[in-house]
Amino acid sequence: MKTINDINFNSRRALIRVDFNVPLDKSFNVTDDNRIQATIPTLKKILKDGGSCVLMSHLGRPKDGPEEKYSLKHTIKKTEELLGVPVKFASDCISEEAFKMSNDLKPGEVLLLENLRFYKEEEKGDVGFAQKLARHGHVYVNDAFGTAHRAHASTTIVAQFFQDKCAGLVMAAELDNAKKVLENAAKPFTAIMGGAKISDKILIIEKMLDVVDNLIIGGGMAYTFFKALGGNIGNSLVEADKLDLAKELIQKAKAKGVELHLPIDSIIADKFDANANTDIANNTAIKDGWMGLDIGPQASQVFSNVIEGSKTILWNGPMGVFEMEKFHSDISLVSIG
Repeated sequence: MKTINDINFNSRRALIRVDFNVPLDKSFNVTDDNRIQATIPTLKKILKDGGSCVLMSHLGRPKDGPEEKYSLKHTIKKTEELLGVPVKFASDCISEEAFKMSNDLKPGEVLLLENLRFYKEEEKGDVGFAQKLARHGHVYVNDAFGTAHRAHASTTIVAQFFQDKCAGLVMAAELDNAKKVLENAAKPFTAIMGGAKISDKILIIEKMLDVVDNLIIGGGMAYTFFKALGGNIGNSLVEADKLDLAKELIQKAKAKGVELHLPIDSIIADKFDANANTDIANNTAIKDGWMGLDIGPQASQVFSNVIEGSKTILWNGPMGVFEMEKFHSDISLVSIG
């Protein structure tokens, strides 16, 4: 695997897919900068070589073009603070102004492009859109491990337009860790899968079913499983077109001897809001008009017990809406010897 350590970026402009999909408060301040922090060593290496950086990312799930709350300009202050250099901003990722700004970058300078998902072509993996993005750099660097499984324009597609392409330090470390875990995992091996959608995790879930002893499912995707099993999930997140897939995964786990653990209960809310009214409900009987936003106390206890009995753990994705204080409740993590 080729990484940034194999390339000298002197006088070269790197187009870097980063993951700046970070939570913001009502005043648009970054409330968790871990993802930005993670990519700083990659950026510093490129700048130290004498190169320049063009950063591209998504933020949230905008539906119809630009929205203030999803603008990446809100991440500039935190990025500058962590990186220690000014960050220029292009208010449109493929405008002529944006291309001029990237073309005019001098060694040591950084440009952040506006949210890629303000264009629907990003998630569609549009080749023309990817080709336009490619105009921003001489070298392509993918340092967004959390989005690498998606065939989006800025991940899989754009790479074809570069002769020089490589993994950033975040990507390289994650792939190395994954390889170690998958090839040399001490048993019992437990995988914990969270996040919003089964469709985002299907490949990794199917891979895990071949190697793990336990598979814990949490986050928004869990409600698609309960809906598939005939449960009442209220207004909880569901992928209606993935109900058959959920049933298939349940059967595959059973056939492969994998213990599949779905959350027994949830902390539910009457709206998706930090100030919502909350309650606890069994995941087969969530009240109409209410939605599950975090695993409940019974699920937390069961999951903790499974984790405590494991020797290897691979965790991908959150169990709930951790950005909101009411849903910070988490598994009591234990030390694994």
